Amino acid sequence: MAKKREEAVNMMANFKEFKELKNIDKTTLISVLEESFRSVLAKMFGSDDNFDVIVNPDKGDCEIYQNLEVVEDGAVENDSRQIALSEAQADNDPDCEVGEEHTRRIDFAKFGRRAILNLRQTLSSKILDLQKDAIYTKFKSIEGELVIGEVYQVWKKEVLLLDSEGNELLLPKDQQISTDIYRKGDMIRAVVHTVDNKNNNPKIIVSRTSEAFLRRLFEAEVPEIHDGLIEIKAIARVPGERAKIAVESYDDRIDPVGACVGVKGGRIHGIVRELRNENIDVINYSDNPQLMIQRALSPARISSIRIADDPDDPKAEVFLKPDQVSLAIGKGGLNIKLASILTGYHIDVYRDNDAEEIDDIYLDEFRDEIDEWVIDALKGLGCNTARDVLRLPKADIMERADLEESTVDYVFDVLNAEFDYDEPQEADEQQPAE
Repeated sequence: MAKKREEAVNMMANFKEFKELKNIDKTTLISVLEESFRSVLAKMFGSDDNFDVIVNPDKGDCEIYQNLEVVEDGAVENDSRQIALSEAQADNDPDCEVGEEHTRRIDFAKFGRRAILNLRQTLSSKILDLQKDAIYTKFKSIEGELVIGEVYQVWKKEVLLLDSEGNELLLPKDQQISTDIYRKGDMIRAVVHTVDNKNNNPKIIVSRTSEAFLRRLFEAEVPEIHDGLIEIKAIARVPGERAKIAVESYDDRIDPVGACVGVKGGRIHGIVRELRNENIDVINYSDNPQLMIQRALSPARISSIRIADDPDDPKAEVFLKPDQVSLAIGKGGLNIKLASILTGYHIDVYRDNDAEEIDDIYLDEFRDEIDEWVIDALKGLGCNTARDVLRLPKADIMERADLEESTVDYVFDVLNAEFDYDEPQEADEQQPAE
Protein backbone atom coordinates (compact mmCIF):
# COMPACT_ATOMS: atom_id res chain seq x y z
CA MET A 1 0.00 0.00 0.00
CA ALA A 2 2.87 2.35 0.82
CA LYS A 3 4.30 1.74 -2.65
CA LYS A 4 0.97 2.62 -4.33
CA ARG A 5 0.66 5.77 -2.27
CA GLU A 6 4.20 6.70 -3.22
CA GLU A 7 3.40 6.22 -6.94
CA ALA A 8 0.44 8.55 -6.69
CA VAL A 9 2.51 11.20 -4.90
CA ASN A 10 5.33 10.92 -7.45
CA MET A 11 2.85 11.28 -10.28
CA MET A 12 1.58 14.55 -8.84
CA ALA A 13 5.15 15.78 -8.33
CA ASN A 14 6.01 14.97 -11.96
CA PHE A 15 2.99 16.89 -13.16
CA LYS A 16 4.01 19.87 -11.07
CA GLU A 17 7.46 19.71 -12.67
CA PHE A 18 5.88 19.59 -16.13
CA LYS A 19 3.92 22.74 -15.31
CA GLU A 20 7.09 24.59 -14.36
CA LEU A 21 8.96 23.50 -17.50
CA LYS A 22 6.19 24.21 -20.01
CA ASN A 23 4.75 27.34 -18.37
CA ILE A 24 1.24 25.96 -18.18
CA ASP A 25 -1.08 28.33 -16.34
CA LYS A 26 -2.54 27.30 -13.00
CA THR A 27 -6.15 27.18 -14.21
CA THR A 28 -5.29 24.82 -17.06
CA LEU A 29 -3.23 22.63 -14.74
CA ILE A 30 -6.11 22.26 -12.27
CA SER A 31 -8.55 21.50 -15.10
CA VAL A 32 -6.34 18.79 -16.61
CA LEU A 33 -5.75 17.11 -13.23
CA GLU A 34 -9.43 17.16 -12.35
CA GLU A 35 -10.47 15.78 -15.74
CA SER A 36 -7.92 12.98 -15.43
CA PHE A 37 -9.13 11.90 -11.97
CA ARG A 38 -12.78 12.17 -12.99
CA SER A 39 -12.14 10.08 -16.10
CA VAL A 40 -10.71 7.25 -14.00
CA LEU A 41 -13.46 7.55 -11.35
CA ALA A 42 -16.14 7.35 -14.06
CA LYS A 43 -14.61 4.12 -15.36
CA MET A 44 -14.47 2.63 -11.86
CA PHE A 45 -17.88 3.69 -10.49
CA GLY A 46 -19.88 4.17 -13.71
CA SER A 47 -20.25 7.90 -13.04
CA ASP A 48 -18.32 10.71 -11.40
CA ASP A 49 -21.23 13.07 -10.73
CA ASN A 50 -21.31 12.35 -6.97
CA PHE A 51 -17.56 12.99 -6.51
CA ASP A 52 -15.81 16.24 -5.61
CA VAL A 53 -12.22 16.55 -6.84
CA ILE A 54 -10.11 19.28 -5.25
CA VAL A 55 -6.71 19.88 -6.84
CA ASN A 56 -3.90 21.75 -5.15
CA PRO A 57 -1.15 22.11 -7.81
CA ASP A 58 1.07 24.22 -5.55
CA LYS A 59 1.40 21.33 -3.11
CA GLY A 60 1.22 18.71 -5.81
CA ASP A 61 -1.70 16.83 -4.23
CA CYS A 62 -5.36 16.10 -4.87
CA GLU A 63 -8.31 15.42 -2.52
CA ILE A 64 -11.27 13.29 -3.60
CA TYR A 65 -14.61 13.21 -1.77
CA GLN A 66 -17.57 10.89 -2.45
CA ASN A 67 -21.10 12.08 -1.64
CA LEU A 68 -23.39 9.21 -0.53
CA GLU A 69 -27.06 9.00 0.49
CA VAL A 70 -27.59 7.63 4.02
CA VAL A 71 -30.06 4.68 4.08
CA GLU A 72 -31.24 2.17 6.71
CA ASP A 73 -28.87 -0.66 7.57
CA GLY A 74 -29.37 -3.50 5.11
CA ALA A 75 -31.10 -1.22 2.57
CA VAL A 76 -28.01 -0.37 0.53
CA GLU A 77 -28.73 -1.12 -3.14
CA ASN A 78 -25.88 0.81 -4.78
CA ASP A 79 -22.76 1.16 -2.69
CA SER A 80 -21.41 3.74 -5.17
CA ARG A 81 -24.20 6.12 -4.20
CA GLN A 82 -25.52 4.88 -0.86
CA ILE A 83 -24.14 4.12 2.61
CA ALA A 84 -25.68 2.35 5.60
CA LEU A 85 -26.61 4.53 8.59
CA SER A 86 -24.35 2.67 11.02
CA GLU A 87 -21.39 2.89 8.62
CA ALA A 88 -21.89 6.61 8.11
CA GLN A 89 -22.12 7.23 11.86
CA ALA A 90 -18.92 5.26 12.37
CA ASP A 91 -17.21 7.35 9.67
CA ASN A 92 -16.84 10.55 11.74
CA ASP A 93 -20.51 11.51 11.29
CA PRO A 94 -22.33 10.29 14.47
CA ASP A 95 -25.25 12.72 14.08
CA CYS A 96 -26.23 11.79 10.54
CA GLU A 97 -29.74 10.51 9.82
CA VAL A 98 -31.43 8.49 7.08
CA GLY A 99 -32.01 10.58 3.92
CA GLU A 100 -29.13 12.94 4.58
CA GLU A 101 -25.93 13.13 2.51
CA HIS A 102 -22.72 11.77 3.91
CA THR A 103 -19.35 12.83 2.45
CA ARG A 104 -16.31 10.68 2.84
CA ARG A 105 -12.76 11.22 1.69
CA ILE A 106 -11.37 8.73 -0.85
CA ASP A 107 -7.79 7.49 -0.68
CA PHE A 108 -7.07 7.00 -4.38
CA ALA A 109 -4.08 4.76 -3.65
CA LYS A 110 -6.46 2.18 -2.12
CA PHE A 111 -8.04 1.56 -5.51
CA GLY A 112 -5.03 -0.47 -6.54
CA ARG A 113 -2.17 -0.41 -8.99
CA ARG A 114 -4.40 -0.69 -12.06
CA ALA A 115 -6.29 2.47 -11.14
CA ILE A 116 -3.03 4.35 -10.61
CA LEU A 117 -1.65 3.17 -13.96
CA ASN A 118 -4.91 4.15 -15.65
CA LEU A 119 -4.66 7.62 -14.11
CA ARG A 120 -1.04 7.92 -15.20
CA GLN A 121 -1.92 7.04 -18.81
CA THR A 122 -4.87 9.42 -18.87
CA LEU A 123 -2.75 12.17 -17.41
CA SER A 124 0.08 11.58 -19.90
CA SER A 125 -2.36 11.67 -22.83
CA LYS A 126 -3.89 14.97 -21.70
CA ILE A 127 -0.45 16.44 -21.04
CA LEU A 128 0.66 15.50 -24.56
CA ASP A 129 -2.46 17.08 -26.09
CA LEU A 130 -1.92 20.17 -23.98
CA GLN A 131 1.70 20.41 -25.09
CA LYS A 132 0.75 20.05 -28.76
CA ASP A 133 -1.90 22.76 -28.42
CA ALA A 134 0.64 25.05 -26.77
CA ILE A 135 3.15 24.52 -29.59
CA TYR A 136 0.52 25.15 -32.26
CA THR A 137 -0.76 28.30 -30.53
CA LYS A 138 2.76 29.65 -30.03
CA PHE A 139 3.91 29.28 -33.63
CA LYS A 140 0.56 30.24 -35.15
CA SER A 141 0.90 33.57 -33.37
CA ILE A 142 4.35 34.22 -34.92
CA GLU A 143 3.70 33.27 -38.55
CA GLY A 144 5.90 35.47 -40.72
CA GLU A 145 8.39 36.11 -37.91
CA LEU A 146 12.08 35.16 -37.80
CA VAL A 147 13.14 32.02 -35.93
CA ILE A 148 16.53 30.39 -35.42
CA GLY A 149 16.97 26.64 -35.51
CA GLU A 150 19.84 24.18 -35.33
CA VAL A 151 20.15 21.68 -38.17
CA TYR A 152 19.36 18.29 -36.66
CA GLN A 153 18.74 16.11 -39.72
CA VAL A 154 19.21 16.66 -43.45
CA TRP A 155 17.00 14.70 -45.85
CA LYS A 156 16.63 14.83 -49.60
CA LYS A 157 13.34 16.76 -49.57
CA GLU A 158 13.57 18.70 -46.30
CA VAL A 159 15.73 19.70 -43.36
CA LEU A 160 14.74 19.21 -39.72
CA LEU A 161 15.62 22.08 -37.38
CA LEU A 162 15.29 22.29 -33.61
CA ASP A 163 14.70 25.63 -31.90
CA SER A 164 16.06 26.54 -28.45
CA GLU A 165 13.13 24.74 -26.76
CA GLY A 166 13.53 21.58 -28.81
CA ASN A 167 10.51 22.23 -31.04
CA GLU A 168 10.75 20.68 -34.51
CA LEU A 169 10.79 23.00 -37.54
CA LEU A 170 10.67 21.68 -41.10
CA LEU A 171 12.45 23.46 -43.97
CA PRO A 172 11.19 21.88 -47.24
CA LYS A 173 13.29 21.84 -50.41
CA ASP A 174 11.04 24.38 -52.15
CA GLN A 175 11.55 26.81 -49.24
CA GLN A 176 15.35 26.59 -49.38
CA ILE A 177 17.63 28.93 -51.34
CA SER A 178 19.07 26.88 -54.19
CA THR A 179 22.65 27.52 -53.08
CA ASP A 180 22.02 26.65 -49.42
CA ILE A 181 24.18 23.86 -48.00
CA TYR A 182 23.22 22.43 -44.60
CA ARG A 183 25.29 20.47 -42.12
CA LYS A 184 24.25 19.06 -38.77
CA GLY A 185 24.81 21.62 -36.04
CA ASP A 186 24.52 24.69 -38.32
CA MET A 187 22.37 27.53 -36.98
CA ILE A 188 19.81 28.60 -39.58
CA ARG A 189 17.56 31.66 -39.76
CA ALA A 190 14.16 31.41 -41.44
CA VAL A 191 10.61 32.72 -41.07
CA VAL A 192 7.63 30.73 -39.84
CA HIS A 193 5.81 30.11 -43.13
CA THR A 194 2.79 27.97 -42.27
CA VAL A 195 1.52 26.19 -39.16
CA ASP A 196 -1.17 23.52 -39.15
CA ASN A 197 -2.52 21.14 -36.55
CA LYS A 198 -3.94 18.28 -38.58
CA ASN A 199 -4.99 15.36 -36.37
CA ASN A 200 -3.70 17.32 -33.36
CA ASN A 201 -0.16 16.98 -34.67
CA PRO A 202 1.37 20.46 -35.07
CA LYS A 203 3.55 20.91 -38.15
CA ILE A 204 5.69 24.05 -38.43
CA ILE A 205 6.99 24.88 -41.91
CA VAL A 206 9.72 27.53 -42.15
CA SER A 207 10.97 29.33 -45.24
CA ARG A 208 14.06 31.11 -46.53
CA THR A 209 12.59 31.93 -49.95
CA SER A 210 9.51 33.96 -49.02
CA GLU A 211 9.33 37.74 -49.29
CA ALA A 212 8.64 37.80 -45.54
CA PHE A 213 12.13 36.40 -44.89
CA LEU A 214 13.78 39.28 -46.76
CA ARG A 215 11.51 41.77 -44.99
CA ARG A 216 12.41 40.41 -41.53
CA LEU A 217 16.12 40.45 -42.35
CA PHE A 218 15.92 44.14 -43.22
CA GLU A 219 13.98 44.81 -40.02
CA ALA A 220 16.70 43.03 -38.04
CA GLU A 221 19.60 44.81 -39.76
CA VAL A 222 18.14 48.31 -40.21
CA PRO A 223 17.03 49.96 -36.93
CA GLU A 224 15.11 52.67 -38.80
CA ILE A 225 12.84 50.00 -40.33
CA HIS A 226 12.37 48.27 -36.97
CA ASP A 227 11.48 51.62 -35.35
CA GLY A 228 8.98 52.53 -38.09
CA LEU A 229 10.93 55.51 -39.48
CA ILE A 230 11.36 53.69 -42.79
CA GLU A 231 8.69 51.46 -44.33
CA ILE A 232 9.18 48.66 -46.82
CA LYS A 233 6.48 49.38 -49.41
CA ALA A 234 7.05 46.51 -51.84
CA ILE A 235 9.30 43.50 -52.42
CA ALA A 236 9.99 41.43 -55.53
CA ARG A 237 12.31 38.47 -55.26
CA VAL A 238 13.71 35.48 -57.12
CA PRO A 239 15.39 33.62 -54.23
CA GLY A 240 19.14 33.16 -54.55
CA GLU A 241 19.39 35.34 -57.65
CA ARG A 242 18.03 38.85 -57.32
CA ALA A 243 15.59 40.99 -55.36
CA LYS A 244 14.20 44.51 -55.54
CA ILE A 245 12.87 46.34 -52.51
CA ALA A 246 11.09 49.72 -52.46
CA VAL A 247 11.42 51.78 -49.27
CA GLU A 248 9.98 55.09 -48.06
CA SER A 249 11.09 57.35 -45.20
CA TYR A 250 8.71 59.14 -42.84
CA ASP A 251 11.49 61.43 -41.68
CA ASP A 252 12.81 63.95 -44.22
CA ARG A 253 16.21 63.81 -42.55
CA ILE A 254 16.63 60.11 -43.32
CA ASP A 255 17.66 58.79 -46.73
CA PRO A 256 15.82 55.43 -46.88
CA VAL A 257 18.12 53.87 -49.47
CA GLY A 258 21.27 55.03 -47.69
CA ALA A 259 19.96 53.78 -44.35
CA CYS A 260 19.22 50.34 -45.79
CA VAL A 261 22.57 50.04 -47.53
CA GLY A 262 24.57 51.37 -44.59
CA VAL A 263 28.03 52.92 -44.47
CA LYS A 264 30.14 51.23 -47.16
CA GLY A 265 27.31 48.73 -47.61
CA GLY A 266 27.75 47.40 -44.08
CA ARG A 267 24.05 46.71 -43.45
CA ILE A 268 23.04 45.24 -46.76
CA HIS A 269 26.17 43.07 -47.02
CA GLY A 270 25.04 41.12 -43.98
CA ILE A 271 21.68 40.44 -45.64
CA VAL A 272 23.35 39.49 -48.93
CA ARG A 273 25.58 36.98 -47.14
CA GLU A 274 22.57 35.47 -45.36
CA LEU A 275 20.86 35.10 -48.76
CA ARG A 276 23.90 33.40 -50.32
CA ASN A 277 25.01 36.47 -52.36
CA GLU A 278 21.55 37.28 -53.70
CA ASN A 279 21.78 40.63 -55.52
CA ILE A 280 19.53 43.23 -53.84
CA ASP A 281 18.43 46.52 -55.40
CA VAL A 282 17.04 49.08 -52.94
CA ILE A 283 15.04 51.92 -54.52
CA ASN A 284 13.06 54.91 -53.29
CA TYR A 285 9.31 54.28 -53.39
CA SER A 286 7.04 56.67 -55.26
CA ASP A 287 3.27 56.74 -55.69
CA ASN A 288 3.87 58.16 -59.18
CA PRO A 289 3.67 55.03 -61.37
CA GLN A 290 5.90 56.43 -64.13
CA LEU A 291 8.65 57.38 -61.70
CA MET A 292 8.28 54.08 -59.85
CA ILE A 293 8.63 52.06 -63.07
CA GLN A 294 11.65 54.11 -64.08
CA ARG A 295 13.35 53.38 -60.75
CA ALA A 296 12.34 49.72 -60.82
CA LEU A 297 13.99 49.18 -64.22
CA SER A 298 17.30 50.58 -62.99
CA PRO A 299 20.10 50.50 -64.11
CA ALA A 300 18.48 51.06 -67.52
CA ARG A 301 17.84 54.70 -68.57
CA ILE A 302 14.33 55.16 -69.93
CA SER A 303 13.43 57.57 -72.74
CA SER A 304 9.66 57.62 -72.17
CA ILE A 305 6.80 55.64 -70.62
CA ARG A 306 3.22 55.18 -71.76
CA ILE A 307 0.83 53.78 -69.12
CA ALA A 308 -2.53 52.08 -69.63
CA ASP A 309 -4.29 52.13 -66.25
CA ASP A 310 -6.65 49.22 -66.76
CA PRO A 311 -7.74 48.21 -63.20
CA ASP A 312 -7.86 44.54 -64.24
CA ASP A 313 -4.60 44.52 -66.23
CA PRO A 314 -2.40 47.60 -65.70
CA LYS A 315 0.22 47.87 -68.44
CA ALA A 316 3.18 50.10 -69.19
CA GLU A 317 4.99 50.56 -72.50
CA VAL A 318 8.58 51.61 -71.88
CA PHE A 319 10.71 53.11 -74.64
CA LEU A 320 14.50 52.96 -74.41
CA LYS A 321 17.53 53.57 -76.59
CA PRO A 322 18.78 50.34 -78.18
CA ASP A 323 21.82 50.17 -75.90
CA GLN A 324 19.55 50.28 -72.82
CA VAL A 325 17.19 47.46 -73.78
CA SER A 326 19.37 44.61 -72.54
CA LEU A 327 19.91 46.43 -69.22
CA ALA A 328 16.16 46.85 -68.73
CA ILE A 329 15.44 43.21 -69.52
CA GLY A 330 18.35 41.81 -67.54
CA LYS A 331 19.89 38.36 -67.65
CA GLY A 332 17.19 35.84 -68.43
CA GLY A 333 14.57 38.60 -68.31
CA LEU A 334 15.04 38.85 -64.54
CA ASN A 335 15.23 42.64 -64.23
CA ILE A 336 12.01 43.34 -66.09
CA LYS A 337 10.25 40.48 -64.31
CA LEU A 338 11.12 41.85 -60.87
CA ALA A 339 10.21 45.40 -61.96
CA SER A 340 6.78 44.18 -63.05
CA ILE A 341 6.20 42.43 -59.71
CA LEU A 342 7.44 45.43 -57.73
CA THR A 343 5.28 48.00 -59.54
CA GLY A 344 2.24 45.85 -60.28
CA TYR A 345 2.38 46.77 -63.98
CA HIS A 346 2.89 44.44 -66.93
CA ILE A 347 5.88 46.11 -68.60
CA ASP A 348 6.60 45.89 -72.32
CA VAL A 349 9.94 47.22 -73.57
CA TYR A 350 10.29 48.98 -76.94
CA ARG A 351 13.30 50.43 -78.74
CA ASP A 352 13.05 54.16 -79.15
CA ASN A 353 14.15 54.59 -82.80
CA ASP A 354 12.03 57.61 -83.72
CA ALA A 355 11.47 57.65 -87.52
CA GLU A 356 12.31 54.01 -88.02
CA GLU A 357 9.59 53.03 -85.53
CA ILE A 358 6.99 54.53 -87.87
CA ASP A 359 7.79 51.88 -90.45
CA ASP A 360 7.59 48.96 -88.05
CA ILE A 361 5.13 46.19 -87.17
CA TYR A 362 4.37 44.54 -83.85
CA LEU A 363 5.24 40.84 -83.71
CA ASP A 364 1.69 39.99 -82.66
CA GLU A 365 0.62 40.90 -86.22
CA PHE A 366 2.52 37.83 -87.49
CA ARG A 367 0.71 35.21 -85.39
CA ASP A 368 -0.97 33.79 -88.50
CA GLU A 369 2.46 33.02 -90.02
CA ILE A 370 4.74 32.47 -86.99
CA ASP A 371 3.88 30.10 -84.13
CA GLU A 372 2.75 31.86 -80.97
CA TRP A 373 5.41 30.20 -78.80
CA VAL A 374 8.14 31.50 -81.13
CA ILE A 375 6.75 35.03 -80.89
CA ASP A 376 6.64 34.74 -77.11
CA ALA A 377 10.28 33.58 -77.09
CA LEU A 378 11.30 36.58 -79.19
CA LYS A 379 9.37 38.96 -76.95
CA GLY A 380 11.23 37.44 -74.03
CA LEU A 381 14.37 38.93 -75.58
CA GLY A 382 12.77 42.38 -75.56
CA CYS A 383 11.81 42.17 -79.22
CA ASN A 384 8.26 43.47 -79.61
CA THR A 385 8.45 44.55 -83.25
CA ALA A 386 9.74 43.12 -86.51
CA ARG A 387 12.67 45.53 -86.67
CA ASP A 388 13.64 44.58 -83.09
CA VAL A 389 14.18 41.02 -84.29
CA LEU A 390 15.93 41.96 -87.52
CA ARG A 391 18.49 44.02 -85.63
CA LEU A 392 19.71 40.99 -83.66
CA PRO A 393 22.33 38.55 -84.98
CA LYS A 394 20.89 35.14 -85.83
CA ALA A 395 23.36 33.37 -83.52
CA ASP A 396 22.31 35.60 -80.62
CA ILE A 397 18.62 34.79 -81.13
CA MET A 398 19.33 31.06 -81.37
CA GLU A 399 21.29 31.07 -78.12
CA ARG A 400 19.18 33.40 -75.99
CA ALA A 401 15.74 32.24 -77.19
CA ASP A 402 16.79 28.58 -77.56
CA LEU A 403 15.48 28.39 -81.15
CA GLU A 404 16.61 26.14 -84.01
CA GLU A 405 18.50 27.77 -86.89
CA SER A 406 15.78 26.76 -89.35
CA THR A 407 13.17 28.45 -87.16
CA VAL A 408 15.14 31.69 -86.99
CA ASP A 409 15.74 31.63 -90.78
CA TYR A 410 12.01 31.23 -91.33
CA VAL A 411 11.27 34.16 -89.00
CA PHE A 412 13.77 36.35 -90.87
CA ASP A 413 12.17 35.41 -94.20
CA VAL A 414 8.68 36.31 -92.99
CA LEU A 415 9.73 39.62 -91.42
CA ASN A 416 11.97 40.69 -94.32
CA ALA A 417 9.20 39.95 -96.80
CA GLU A 418 6.93 42.34 -94.90
CA PHE A 419 9.35 45.21 -95.60
CA ASP A 420 9.70 44.19 -99.28
CA TYR A 421 13.42 43.52 -99.01
CA ASP A 422 14.86 41.98 -102.18
CA GLU A 423 16.79 39.40 -100.17
CA PRO A 424 17.09 38.50 -96.47
CA GLN A 425 19.64 40.31 -94.36
CA GLU A 426 22.75 38.36 -93.49
CA ALA A 427 23.05 37.73 -89.78
CA ASP A 428 26.49 39.38 -89.56
CA GLU A 429 25.12 42.57 -91.18
CA GLN A 430 22.43 43.07 -88.52
CA GLN A 431 23.03 45.49 -85.69
CA PRO A 432 23.07 43.92 -82.20
CA ALA A 433 20.62 45.22 -79.60
CA GLU A 434 23.29 45.32 -76.95
